[in-house]
Amino acid sequence: MTVQEAPRRAERPTRRQPRNTALTVFGVGLLVIGLACLGYVGYQFFGTNIASQQAYEETTERLEREWAEPAPDAGEDEEEDQQGGTPAVRIPGDAIGLLRIPDLGPDYVVPILTGTDVDTLTRGVGWYDSSVGPGELGNFAVAGHRVTHGEPFRQLLELDEGAEIEVETRDAIYTYRLLTAPRDLTVNDTETWVLQPDPVNRSNEATREIMTLTTCQDFFHSPDRSVAFAELVETSNK
Repeated sequence: MTVQEAPRRAERPTRRQPRNTALTVFGVGLLVIGLACLGYVGYQFFGTNIASQQAYEETTERLEREWAEPAPDAGEDEEEDQQGGTPAVRIPGDAIGLLRIPDLGPDYVVPILTGTDVDTLTRGVGWYDSSVGPGELGNFAVAGHRVTHGEPFRQLLELDEGAEIEVETRDAIYTYRLLTAPRDLTVNDTETWVLQPDPVNRSNEATREIMTLTTCQDFFHSPDRSVAFAELVETSNK
C-alpha cells in the first residue's frame, strides 16, 4: 500500500518588493539619460560636422556658379564698395567670399558668411560685419569653430607666422600673410580691441590692410579665444 501524502498547504503569492522595483526604474532612467547624453555628444562631434560640410560644399558651388556668370548691375540696394567689392547692404548669413589656407591642404575651402551669430557659424566662417570687407583698408575680421559644425579652424593653431591666407571674392583674390602664429595670442572673448581698425597697434586709426582670425582656444566651451593677425601682401584681379 502506498502511504497517503499529506495535503499541501496553499502557497502564498510572493509579493514584489517595492524597493527593488524603484531601484530598477531608477537604473533604467539613468541608462536612458546616459544614452541620450552619448547621442547628443555624438551628434555634436560627428553629426554637425557632416551637416556643415554639406552646407560648405553647396555654398561654395553656388558662389562659383554665380561668379562664372556676368555680374548684375548694382542697384541702390546692391551698391558695392569701391575697394573691396563687398555689398554696402550687408545681409546676415549672405556669402561674401571663399577662404583658402594652402598650408591646410589643397582641398581646404570654406565660405565666408556675413555675421557671427550661432546659425551663421554652423554654415561657414563668420565675418564680423562691423569690420571692413576683404582687401579694404582697416581690419577684415572673421571667426570660425575649432570643434563641431564643420571645424573650419580646427588646425588653425598649427599655422606658423608667415602662412598665407587667401580670400576670394567675385572680383579678386586677396592674399594675406600671418604676422603672428594663432597659438601665440589668447584673449578673453570680451576683449574687443582685436576688432579695432588697427589691432596690431591697438589703434582706431586704420593704416594698412589687416585680417584678424579668431577661434576658440580650447576644444571645449570656454571664454578664451585664439587670435592671429595677417597683413595683405597681394591682390590678384580676376
